[in-house]
Amino acid sequence: MEPVIGNGLQEEVLNYLGSAAAHGLPNVPLRIDTHCSVIFLAGENAYKVKRAIKLPFLDYSTLQKRKHFCEREFSINHRLSPQLYKGVIAITRTERGFELGGPGEAVEWAVHLRRFDENKTLDRLAQAGELDPSIIRDLAAVIWKAHSDAKVARNAHATQALNDVIEETLSELGQASHIFPREKVAEFSWVMRTCFREARGLLTIREATGHVRRCHGDLHLRNIVMVDGEVSLFDAIEFDEAIATTDILYDLAFLLMDLWENDLRGEANAILNRYLWQSDDMIDELNGVSALPLFLSLMAAIRAKIGALDAAASTARHAATEARLYFVTAREFLKPHRPLLVAIGGRSGTGKSTLASGLAPYLGRPPGAIHLRSDIERKRQFHAAEKTRLPALAYRPEISNRVYEALERQAAAALRSGQGVIVDATFLNAFEANAVAEVAKCAKAEFRGIWLDAPTGLLMRRLFNRIGDASDATSEVLRTQPTPAQAPAAWIRLDASKSAPETCHAAMSYLRQQHCLTSHLAC
Repeated sequence: MEPVIGNGLQEEVLNYLGSAAAHGLPNVPLRIDTHCSVIFLAGENAYKVKRAIKLPFLDYSTLQKRKHFCEREFSINHRLSPQLYKGVIAITRTERGFELGGPGEAVEWAVHLRRFDENKTLDRLAQAGELDPSIIRDLAAVIWKAHSDAKVARNAHATQALNDVIEETLSELGQASHIFPREKVAEFSWVMRTCFREARGLLTIREATGHVRRCHGDLHLRNIVMVDGEVSLFDAIEFDEAIATTDILYDLAFLLMDLWENDLRGEANAILNRYLWQSDDMIDELNGVSALPLFLSLMAAIRAKIGALDAAASTARHAATEARLYFVTAREFLKPHRPLLVAIGGRSGTGKSTLASGLAPYLGRPPGAIHLRSDIERKRQFHAAEKTRLPALAYRPEISNRVYEALERQAAAALRSGQGVIVDATFLNAFEANAVAEVAKCAKAEFRGIWLDAPTGLLMRRLFNRIGDASDATSEVLRTQPTPAQAPAAWIRLDASKSAPETCHAAMSYLRQQHCLTSHLAC
Protein backbone atom coordinates (compact mmCIF):
# COMPACT_ATOMS: atom_id res chain seq x y z
CA MET A 1 0.00 0.00 0.00
CA GLU A 2 1.22 3.49 -0.82
CA PRO A 3 2.18 5.36 2.36
CA VAL A 4 0.59 8.67 3.21
CA ILE A 5 3.19 11.43 3.11
CA GLY A 6 2.52 13.59 6.13
CA ASN A 7 2.73 17.35 6.19
CA GLY A 8 5.98 17.20 8.14
CA LEU A 9 7.89 15.42 5.39
CA GLN A 10 6.29 17.54 2.70
CA GLU A 11 7.33 20.69 4.53
CA GLU A 12 10.92 19.40 4.52
CA VAL A 13 10.67 18.87 0.77
CA LEU A 14 9.19 22.34 0.26
CA ASN A 15 11.97 23.89 2.32
CA TYR A 16 14.48 22.06 0.14
CA LEU A 17 12.83 23.29 -3.07
CA GLY A 18 12.88 26.79 -1.64
CA SER A 19 16.65 26.71 -1.37
CA ALA A 20 19.07 28.01 -3.98
CA ALA A 21 21.10 24.77 -3.76
CA ALA A 22 18.17 22.67 -4.99
CA HIS A 23 18.32 24.47 -8.32
CA GLY A 24 22.02 25.24 -8.56
CA LEU A 25 21.30 28.95 -8.51
CA PRO A 26 22.96 31.81 -6.61
CA ASN A 27 19.63 33.11 -5.33
CA VAL A 28 16.68 31.42 -3.64
CA PRO A 29 13.68 30.82 -5.91
CA LEU A 30 10.47 32.77 -5.57
CA ARG A 31 7.84 30.76 -3.69
CA ILE A 32 4.12 31.18 -4.45
CA ASP A 33 1.58 29.56 -2.13
CA THR A 34 -1.98 28.82 -3.26
CA HIS A 35 -4.79 26.91 -1.56
CA CYS A 36 -3.84 23.64 -3.25
CA SER A 37 -0.26 23.99 -4.48
CA VAL A 38 3.14 25.51 -3.86
CA ILE A 39 5.04 26.86 -6.86
CA PHE A 40 8.76 27.61 -7.04
CA LEU A 41 10.05 29.96 -9.72
CA ALA A 42 13.72 29.11 -10.19
CA GLY A 43 15.65 30.71 -13.03
CA GLU A 44 14.02 29.63 -16.28
CA ASN A 45 12.04 26.84 -14.60
CA ALA A 46 8.94 26.51 -12.46
CA TYR A 47 8.01 23.57 -10.22
CA LYS A 48 4.49 23.04 -8.93
CA VAL A 49 3.98 20.77 -5.93
CA LYS A 50 0.50 19.70 -4.85
CA ARG A 51 -0.20 20.09 -1.14
CA ALA A 52 -0.81 16.93 0.89
CA ILE A 53 -4.46 17.81 1.52
CA LYS A 54 -7.92 16.35 1.10
CA LEU A 55 -10.83 18.68 0.38
CA PRO A 56 -14.45 18.01 -0.62
CA PHE A 57 -13.56 18.61 -4.27
CA LEU A 58 -10.01 17.17 -4.49
CA ASP A 59 -7.81 14.57 -2.84
CA TYR A 60 -4.01 15.01 -2.85
CA SER A 61 -3.59 13.18 0.45
CA THR A 62 -1.17 10.43 -0.68
CA LEU A 63 2.03 10.47 -2.67
CA GLN A 64 0.54 8.17 -5.29
CA LYS A 65 -2.44 10.48 -5.76
CA ARG A 66 -0.19 13.51 -6.08
CA LYS A 67 1.91 11.71 -8.68
CA HIS A 68 -1.27 10.76 -10.57
CA PHE A 69 -2.61 14.30 -10.58
CA CYS A 70 0.78 15.75 -11.55
CA GLU A 71 0.80 13.41 -14.53
CA ARG A 72 -2.80 14.28 -15.27
CA GLU A 73 -2.07 18.00 -15.09
CA PHE A 74 0.84 17.62 -17.46
CA SER A 75 -1.13 15.49 -19.92
CA ILE A 76 -4.07 17.91 -20.07
CA ASN A 77 -2.09 21.12 -20.17
CA HIS A 78 0.70 19.97 -22.48
CA ARG A 79 -1.93 19.60 -25.20
CA LEU A 80 -2.96 23.22 -24.64
CA SER A 81 0.51 24.74 -24.18
CA PRO A 82 3.34 22.38 -25.15
CA GLN A 83 5.80 25.28 -24.97
CA LEU A 84 5.09 25.68 -21.24
CA TYR A 85 4.69 22.18 -19.83
CA LYS A 86 7.91 20.15 -19.69
CA GLY A 87 6.93 17.07 -17.72
CA VAL A 88 6.61 15.58 -14.24
CA ILE A 89 9.68 15.34 -12.03
CA ALA A 90 10.38 13.41 -8.83
CA ILE A 91 11.93 14.84 -5.70
CA THR A 92 13.95 11.94 -4.34
CA ARG A 93 15.69 11.13 -1.07
CA THR A 94 19.24 9.82 -1.10
CA GLU A 95 22.01 9.45 1.47
CA ARG A 96 23.03 13.02 0.62
CA GLY A 97 19.51 14.35 1.18
CA PHE A 98 16.80 15.45 -1.24
CA GLU A 99 17.44 15.77 -4.98
CA LEU A 100 15.36 17.26 -7.76
CA GLY A 101 15.02 14.59 -10.42
CA GLY A 102 17.77 12.45 -8.90
CA PRO A 103 18.04 8.71 -8.21
CA GLY A 104 16.57 7.10 -5.16
CA GLU A 105 13.19 6.97 -3.47
CA ALA A 106 10.58 9.44 -4.72
CA VAL A 107 9.15 11.32 -1.76
CA GLU A 108 7.33 14.02 -3.72
CA TRP A 109 6.36 14.92 -7.27
CA ALA A 110 6.15 18.21 -9.14
CA VAL A 111 4.90 19.46 -12.47
CA HIS A 112 7.85 20.97 -14.33
CA LEU A 113 7.09 24.07 -16.39
CA ARG A 114 9.00 26.65 -18.32
CA ARG A 115 8.92 29.85 -16.31
CA PHE A 116 7.07 32.71 -17.94
CA ASP A 117 6.89 36.41 -17.23
CA GLU A 118 4.21 36.80 -14.55
CA ASN A 119 3.45 40.27 -15.92
CA LYS A 120 2.30 38.66 -19.17
CA THR A 121 -0.77 36.94 -17.76
CA LEU A 122 -3.88 38.53 -19.23
CA ASP A 123 -5.13 39.86 -15.90
CA ARG A 124 -1.86 41.80 -15.55
CA LEU A 125 -1.99 42.98 -19.16
CA ALA A 126 -5.57 44.11 -18.63
CA GLN A 127 -4.59 46.08 -15.53
CA ALA A 128 -1.82 47.74 -17.53
CA GLY A 129 -4.18 48.58 -20.40
CA GLU A 130 -2.24 46.31 -22.77
CA LEU A 131 -4.96 43.86 -23.76
CA ASP A 132 -4.90 44.98 -27.38
CA PRO A 133 -7.21 43.74 -30.20
CA SER A 134 -4.59 41.38 -31.65
CA ILE A 135 -4.46 39.48 -28.34
CA ILE A 136 -8.25 39.24 -28.25
CA ARG A 137 -8.31 37.99 -31.86
CA ASP A 138 -5.69 35.32 -31.15
CA LEU A 139 -7.30 34.34 -27.84
CA ALA A 140 -10.65 33.61 -29.48
CA ALA A 141 -8.88 31.44 -32.06
CA VAL A 142 -6.90 29.56 -29.39
CA ILE A 143 -10.02 28.84 -27.32
CA TRP A 144 -11.97 27.70 -30.35
CA LYS A 145 -9.18 25.32 -31.35
CA ALA A 146 -8.91 23.98 -27.79
CA HIS A 147 -12.64 23.27 -27.77
CA SER A 148 -12.58 21.78 -31.27
CA ASP A 149 -9.74 19.43 -30.32
CA ALA A 150 -11.26 18.50 -26.95
CA LYS A 151 -12.71 15.04 -26.41
CA VAL A 152 -16.49 14.84 -26.83
CA ALA A 153 -18.39 13.47 -23.80
CA ARG A 154 -21.93 12.40 -24.69
CA ASN A 155 -22.68 10.39 -21.55
CA ALA A 156 -21.24 12.72 -18.93
CA HIS A 157 -24.66 13.75 -17.54
CA ALA A 158 -23.36 17.32 -17.75
CA THR A 159 -26.84 18.87 -17.66
CA GLN A 160 -27.65 17.20 -14.34
CA ALA A 161 -24.17 18.06 -13.06
CA LEU A 162 -24.84 21.71 -13.93
CA ASN A 163 -28.08 21.58 -11.98
CA ASP A 164 -26.19 20.15 -9.00
CA VAL A 165 -23.69 23.03 -9.20
CA ILE A 166 -26.56 25.52 -9.32
CA GLU A 167 -28.24 24.03 -6.25
CA GLU A 168 -24.99 23.84 -4.31
CA THR A 169 -24.14 27.43 -5.18
CA LEU A 170 -27.57 28.76 -4.24
CA SER A 171 -27.43 26.88 -0.95
CA GLU A 172 -24.04 28.35 -0.06
CA LEU A 173 -25.17 31.85 -1.00
CA GLY A 174 -28.16 31.40 1.30
CA GLN A 175 -25.89 30.36 4.14
CA ALA A 176 -23.87 33.58 3.83
CA SER A 177 -26.71 35.87 4.94
CA HIS A 178 -24.22 38.19 6.64
CA ILE A 179 -22.98 39.11 3.13
CA PHE A 180 -25.94 38.46 0.82
CA PRO A 181 -29.44 39.61 1.90
CA ARG A 182 -31.79 36.67 2.27
CA GLU A 183 -34.55 38.22 0.17
CA LYS A 184 -32.13 38.95 -2.67
CA VAL A 185 -30.80 35.39 -2.59
CA ALA A 186 -34.35 34.01 -2.60
CA GLU A 187 -35.30 36.16 -5.60
CA PHE A 188 -32.10 35.26 -7.43
CA SER A 189 -32.59 31.56 -6.69
CA TRP A 190 -36.09 31.61 -8.18
CA VAL A 191 -34.91 33.34 -11.35
CA MET A 192 -31.90 31.06 -11.82
CA ARG A 193 -33.91 27.88 -11.31
CA THR A 194 -36.48 29.16 -13.80
CA CYS A 195 -33.72 29.87 -16.33
CA PHE A 196 -32.29 26.39 -15.86
CA ARG A 197 -35.69 24.74 -16.37
CA GLU A 198 -36.14 26.72 -19.59
CA ALA A 199 -32.66 25.82 -20.82
CA ARG A 200 -32.64 22.17 -19.76
CA GLY A 201 -34.02 20.79 -23.02
CA LEU A 202 -31.51 22.76 -25.08
CA LEU A 203 -28.61 21.71 -22.85
CA THR A 204 -29.61 18.06 -23.13
CA ILE A 205 -29.69 18.34 -26.92
CA ARG A 206 -26.30 20.06 -26.96
CA GLU A 207 -24.85 17.28 -24.83
CA ALA A 208 -26.24 14.66 -27.23
CA THR A 209 -24.82 16.48 -30.26
CA GLY A 210 -21.24 16.89 -29.10
CA HIS A 211 -21.14 20.31 -27.43
CA VAL A 212 -20.15 18.84 -24.07
CA ARG A 213 -16.42 18.22 -24.05
CA ARG A 214 -13.42 17.83 -21.79
CA CYS A 215 -12.72 21.56 -21.48
CA HIS A 216 -10.27 23.76 -19.57
CA GLY A 217 -12.61 24.18 -16.61
CA ASP A 218 -10.96 27.27 -15.12
CA LEU A 219 -10.73 29.63 -18.07
CA HIS A 220 -10.17 33.10 -16.64
CA LEU A 221 -7.66 35.89 -17.26
CA ARG A 222 -5.10 34.69 -14.69
CA ASN A 223 -4.85 31.32 -16.45
CA ILE A 224 -3.95 32.78 -19.83
CA VAL A 225 -0.49 34.13 -20.64
CA MET A 226 1.49 35.53 -23.54
CA VAL A 227 4.57 33.39 -24.26
CA ASP A 228 6.86 34.34 -27.15
CA GLY A 229 4.11 36.58 -28.48
CA GLU A 230 1.53 33.77 -28.51
CA VAL A 231 -1.56 33.22 -26.36
CA SER A 232 -1.21 30.19 -24.08
CA LEU A 233 -3.85 28.57 -21.88
CA PHE A 234 -2.53 26.94 -18.72
CA ASP A 235 -3.56 25.47 -15.35
CA ALA A 236 -6.60 23.61 -16.69
CA ILE A 237 -8.54 21.59 -14.12
CA GLU A 238 -6.98 18.15 -13.56
CA PHE A 239 -8.46 17.04 -10.23
CA ASP A 240 -12.13 16.58 -11.22
CA GLU A 241 -13.33 15.44 -14.63
CA ALA A 242 -16.90 16.43 -13.77
CA ILE A 243 -15.91 20.08 -13.36
CA ALA A 244 -13.98 20.20 -16.62
CA THR A 245 -16.42 18.13 -18.69
CA THR A 246 -19.02 20.66 -19.67
CA ASP A 247 -20.68 22.60 -22.46
CA ILE A 248 -18.11 24.55 -24.44
CA LEU A 249 -20.12 27.77 -24.04
CA TYR A 250 -20.12 27.27 -20.26
CA ASP A 251 -16.34 26.95 -20.37
CA LEU A 252 -16.13 30.14 -22.44
CA ALA A 253 -18.54 31.91 -20.07
CA PHE A 254 -15.95 32.04 -17.28
CA LEU A 255 -13.68 34.20 -19.43
CA LEU A 256 -16.57 36.35 -20.68
CA MET A 257 -17.75 36.91 -17.10
CA ASP A 258 -14.22 37.75 -15.95
CA LEU A 259 -13.80 40.32 -18.72
CA TRP A 260 -17.26 41.81 -18.12
CA GLU A 261 -16.75 42.06 -14.37
CA ASN A 262 -13.42 43.81 -14.95
CA ASP A 263 -15.19 46.39 -17.14
CA LEU A 264 -13.58 44.98 -20.30
CA ARG A 265 -16.90 44.82 -22.08
CA GLY A 266 -15.64 45.48 -25.57
CA GLU A 267 -13.14 42.65 -25.15
CA ALA A 268 -15.83 40.27 -23.84
CA ASN A 269 -18.06 41.07 -26.80
CA ALA A 270 -15.22 40.65 -29.28
CA ILE A 271 -14.25 37.26 -27.82
CA LEU A 272 -17.82 35.97 -28.12
CA ASN A 273 -18.25 37.19 -31.69
CA ARG A 274 -14.86 35.97 -32.90
CA TYR A 275 -15.51 32.61 -31.26
CA LEU A 276 -18.85 32.30 -33.06
CA TRP A 277 -17.38 33.37 -36.40
CA GLN A 278 -15.14 30.29 -36.32
CA SER A 279 -17.99 27.85 -35.78
CA ASP A 280 -18.65 25.28 -38.48
CA ASP A 281 -22.38 25.63 -37.81
CA MET A 282 -23.04 29.16 -36.63
CA ILE A 283 -26.81 28.68 -36.36
CA ASP A 284 -26.23 25.78 -34.00
CA GLU A 285 -23.96 27.83 -31.73
CA LEU A 286 -26.29 30.83 -31.88
CA ASN A 287 -29.08 28.59 -30.63
CA GLY A 288 -26.81 27.70 -27.71
CA VAL A 289 -26.35 31.38 -26.88
CA SER A 290 -29.80 31.33 -25.28
CA ALA A 291 -28.15 29.56 -22.32
CA LEU A 292 -25.43 32.20 -22.01
CA PRO A 293 -27.18 34.35 -19.34
CA LEU A 294 -27.50 31.24 -17.14
CA PHE A 295 -23.84 30.33 -17.70
CA LEU A 296 -22.57 33.85 -17.04
CA SER A 297 -24.72 34.28 -13.96
CA LEU A 298 -23.67 30.95 -12.48
CA MET A 299 -20.00 31.74 -13.02
CA ALA A 300 -20.42 35.07 -11.20
CA ALA A 301 -22.44 33.40 -8.43
CA ILE A 302 -19.70 30.82 -7.92
CA ARG A 303 -17.16 33.62 -7.58
CA ALA A 304 -19.51 35.30 -5.10
CA LYS A 305 -19.76 32.20 -2.91
CA ILE A 306 -15.98 31.68 -3.04
CA GLY A 307 -15.56 35.31 -2.02
CA ALA A 308 -17.90 34.72 0.91
CA LEU A 309 -15.81 31.73 2.02
CA ASP A 310 -12.65 33.82 1.74
CA ALA A 311 -14.30 36.57 3.76
CA ALA A 312 -15.19 34.09 6.50
CA ALA A 313 -11.54 33.04 6.72
CA SER A 314 -10.15 36.57 6.59
CA THR A 315 -10.58 39.85 8.38
CA ALA A 316 -9.94 41.80 5.18
CA ARG A 317 -12.97 43.83 4.16
CA HIS A 318 -12.21 43.58 0.46
CA ALA A 319 -13.14 39.87 0.34
CA ALA A 320 -16.73 40.55 1.43
CA THR A 321 -16.95 43.60 -0.84
CA GLU A 322 -15.74 41.57 -3.81
CA ALA A 323 -18.25 38.81 -3.01
CA ARG A 324 -21.11 41.33 -2.98
CA LEU A 325 -19.99 42.79 -6.31
CA TYR A 326 -19.97 39.36 -7.92
CA PHE A 327 -23.45 38.70 -6.54
CA VAL A 328 -24.71 41.95 -8.07
CA THR A 329 -23.14 40.91 -11.38
CA ALA A 330 -24.75 37.47 -11.17
CA ARG A 331 -28.16 39.09 -10.77
CA GLU A 332 -27.51 41.55 -13.61
CA PHE A 333 -26.78 38.70 -16.04
CA LEU A 334 -30.30 37.32 -15.55
CA LYS A 335 -32.16 40.59 -16.13
CA PRO A 336 -34.42 40.47 -19.22
CA HIS A 337 -33.64 42.65 -22.26
CA ARG A 338 -35.94 43.38 -25.16
CA PRO A 339 -34.69 42.00 -28.51
CA LEU A 340 -33.08 44.54 -30.83
CA LEU A 341 -31.65 44.39 -34.34
CA VAL A 342 -29.51 47.22 -35.69
CA ALA A 343 -28.46 47.24 -39.34
CA ILE A 344 -25.46 49.35 -40.40
CA GLY A 345 -25.09 50.04 -44.11
CA GLY A 346 -23.16 52.25 -46.50
CA ARG A 347 -20.55 52.10 -49.22
CA SER A 348 -17.17 50.47 -48.72
CA GLY A 349 -14.84 52.43 -46.47
CA THR A 350 -17.51 54.23 -44.45
CA GLY A 351 -16.50 52.42 -41.23
CA LYS A 352 -19.44 50.07 -40.80
CA SER A 353 -17.49 47.33 -39.02
CA THR A 354 -15.65 49.78 -36.79
CA LEU A 355 -18.95 51.34 -35.73
CA ALA A 356 -20.56 47.93 -35.20
CA SER A 357 -17.69 46.83 -32.95
CA GLY A 358 -18.00 50.04 -30.96
CA LEU A 359 -21.76 49.69 -30.47
CA ALA A 360 -22.06 45.94 -29.93
CA PRO A 361 -21.04 45.79 -26.22
CA TYR A 362 -23.82 48.25 -25.33
CA LEU A 363 -26.76 46.70 -27.16
CA GLY A 364 -28.96 44.13 -25.47
CA ARG A 365 -27.97 41.76 -22.73
CA PRO A 366 -24.36 40.95 -21.75
CA PRO A 367 -21.94 40.53 -23.31
CA GLY A 368 -23.60 42.66 -25.96
CA ALA A 369 -24.86 42.19 -29.49
CA ILE A 370 -23.97 39.43 -31.91
CA HIS A 371 -22.04 41.18 -34.69
CA LEU A 372 -22.86 39.66 -38.07
CA ARG A 373 -20.52 40.94 -40.75
CA SER A 374 -20.95 40.27 -44.47
CA ASP A 375 -17.17 40.24 -45.04
CA ILE A 376 -16.73 37.50 -42.41
CA GLU A 377 -19.69 35.47 -43.66
CA ARG A 378 -18.34 35.56 -47.23
CA LYS A 379 -15.00 34.19 -45.98
CA ARG A 380 -16.86 31.53 -43.99
CA GLN A 381 -18.74 30.40 -47.06
CA PHE A 382 -15.47 29.93 -48.93
CA HIS A 383 -13.75 28.33 -45.89
CA ALA A 384 -11.14 31.08 -46.08
CA ALA A 385 -9.21 32.74 -43.27
CA GLU A 386 -10.38 36.19 -42.21
CA LYS A 387 -7.60 38.07 -44.01
CA THR A 388 -7.40 35.85 -47.09
CA ARG A 389 -8.30 37.80 -50.22
CA LEU A 390 -11.06 36.07 -52.16
CA PRO A 391 -11.18 35.86 -55.97
CA ALA A 392 -13.58 38.00 -57.98
CA LEU A 393 -15.99 35.08 -58.42
CA ALA A 394 -16.73 35.26 -54.66
CA TYR A 395 -18.46 38.59 -55.31
CA ARG A 396 -20.83 37.47 -58.05
CA PRO A 397 -24.45 38.53 -57.40
CA GLU A 398 -25.62 34.99 -56.64
CA ILE A 399 -22.87 34.62 -54.00
CA SER A 400 -23.75 37.97 -52.44
CA ASN A 401 -27.41 36.89 -52.28
CA ARG A 402 -26.32 33.76 -50.47
CA VAL A 403 -24.29 35.81 -47.99
CA TYR A 404 -27.24 38.09 -47.18
CA GLU A 405 -29.55 35.11 -46.77
CA ALA A 406 -27.10 33.54 -44.31
CA LEU A 407 -26.88 36.80 -42.35
CA GLU A 408 -30.67 36.93 -42.13
CA ARG A 409 -30.88 33.34 -40.82
CA GLN A 410 -28.16 34.03 -38.28
CA ALA A 411 -29.81 37.25 -37.13
CA ALA A 412 -33.10 35.40 -36.65
CA ALA A 413 -31.36 32.68 -34.60
CA ALA A 414 -29.57 35.21 -32.41
CA LEU A 415 -32.81 37.12 -31.77
CA ARG A 416 -34.60 33.87 -30.87
CA SER A 417 -31.80 33.26 -28.36
CA GLY A 418 -32.51 36.65 -26.80
CA GLN A 419 -29.30 38.36 -27.85
CA GLY A 420 -29.12 41.78 -29.51
CA VAL A 421 -27.88 41.76 -33.12
CA ILE A 422 -25.94 44.11 -35.38
CA VAL A 423 -25.85 43.26 -39.09
CA ASP A 424 -23.01 45.03 -40.88
CA ALA A 425 -23.19 45.04 -44.71
CA THR A 426 -23.44 47.53 -47.57
CA PHE A 427 -27.23 47.17 -48.02
CA LEU A 428 -26.95 48.93 -51.37
CA ASN A 429 -30.37 47.86 -52.63
CA ALA A 430 -33.82 48.13 -51.13
CA PHE A 431 -34.44 44.36 -51.20
CA GLU A 432 -31.52 43.68 -48.81
CA ALA A 433 -32.58 46.50 -46.48
CA ASN A 434 -36.21 45.39 -46.43
CA ALA A 435 -35.23 41.77 -45.80
CA VAL A 436 -33.20 42.54 -42.68
CA ALA A 437 -36.01 44.74 -41.32
CA GLU A 438 -38.42 41.86 -41.89
CA VAL A 439 -36.21 39.58 -39.77
CA ALA A 440 -36.71 41.94 -36.83
CA LYS A 441 -40.43 42.17 -37.47
CA CYS A 442 -40.85 38.37 -37.52
CA ALA A 443 -38.89 38.10 -34.26
CA LYS A 444 -41.01 40.88 -32.69
CA ALA A 445 -37.79 42.81 -32.13
CA GLU A 446 -37.02 46.51 -32.28
CA PHE A 447 -35.30 47.55 -35.53
CA ARG A 448 -33.03 50.50 -36.22
CA GLY A 449 -31.15 51.20 -39.44
CA ILE A 450 -28.03 53.37 -39.59
CA TRP A 451 -26.67 54.55 -42.92
CA LEU A 452 -23.10 55.86 -43.13
CA ASP A 453 -22.05 58.27 -45.85
CA ALA A 454 -18.83 60.09 -46.73
CA PRO A 455 -17.28 61.72 -49.83
CA THR A 456 -15.92 59.31 -52.42
CA GLY A 457 -12.41 60.77 -52.29
CA LEU A 458 -12.15 60.13 -48.55
CA LEU A 459 -13.43 56.57 -48.98
CA MET A 460 -10.80 55.98 -51.68
CA ARG A 461 -8.04 57.07 -49.31
CA ARG A 462 -9.36 54.88 -46.51
CA LEU A 463 -9.47 51.82 -48.72
CA PHE A 464 -5.97 52.51 -50.04
CA ASN A 465 -4.61 52.72 -46.49
CA ARG A 466 -6.56 49.76 -45.08
CA ILE A 467 -4.47 46.81 -43.87
CA GLY A 468 -5.19 43.68 -41.87
CA ASP A 469 -8.96 43.67 -42.40
CA ALA A 470 -11.45 41.02 -43.49
CA SER A 471 -12.84 43.28 -46.21
CA ASP A 472 -11.57 42.79 -49.75
CA ALA A 473 -13.01 46.11 -50.92
CA THR A 474 -10.70 48.22 -53.10
CA SER A 475 -11.06 51.52 -54.91
CA GLU A 476 -12.19 49.52 -57.97
CA VAL A 477 -14.99 47.96 -55.91
CA LEU A 478 -16.00 51.39 -54.62
CA ARG A 479 -16.29 52.72 -58.18
CA THR A 480 -18.93 50.08 -58.93
CA GLN A 481 -21.13 51.23 -56.06
CA PRO A 482 -23.85 53.82 -56.75
CA THR A 483 -23.04 57.48 -56.10
CA PRO A 484 -24.81 59.01 -54.35
CA ALA A 485 -26.02 55.88 -52.57
CA GLN A 486 -29.53 56.25 -51.23
CA ALA A 487 -30.21 55.43 -47.60
CA PRO A 488 -33.09 52.96 -47.12
CA ALA A 489 -36.36 54.46 -46.00
CA ALA A 490 -36.59 55.11 -42.23
CA TRP A 491 -32.86 54.62 -41.71
CA ILE A 492 -30.97 57.46 -40.07
CA ARG A 493 -28.13 58.88 -42.17
CA LEU A 494 -24.87 59.71 -40.33
CA ASP A 495 -21.87 61.64 -41.60
CA ALA A 496 -19.01 59.10 -41.60
CA SER A 497 -16.36 61.56 -42.78
CA LYS A 498 -15.44 62.32 -39.18
CA SER A 499 -13.25 60.19 -36.91
CA ALA A 500 -14.44 56.76 -35.76
CA PRO A 501 -15.06 57.95 -32.16
CA GLU A 502 -17.11 60.91 -33.44
CA THR A 503 -19.22 58.64 -35.66
CA CYS A 504 -19.69 56.22 -32.77
CA HIS A 505 -20.74 59.06 -30.49
CA ALA A 506 -23.33 60.23 -33.03
CA ALA A 507 -24.72 56.69 -33.37
CA MET A 508 -24.79 56.32 -29.58
CA SER A 509 -26.72 59.57 -29.24
CA TYR A 510 -29.28 58.40 -31.78
CA LEU A 511 -29.72 54.97 -30.15
CA ARG A 512 -29.91 56.53 -26.71
CA GLN A 513 -32.75 58.75 -27.91
CA GLN A 514 -34.44 55.62 -29.24
CA HIS A 515 -34.00 53.92 -25.82
CA CYS A 516 -31.97 51.15 -27.45
CA LEU A 517 -28.89 51.21 -25.22
CA THR A 518 -28.05 49.54 -21.97
CA SER A 519 -26.85 51.78 -19.15
CA HIS A 520 -23.16 51.20 -19.95
CA LEU A 521 -22.06 53.73 -22.57
CA ALA A 522 -18.77 54.21 -24.36
CA CYS A 523 -17.34 55.92 -27.46
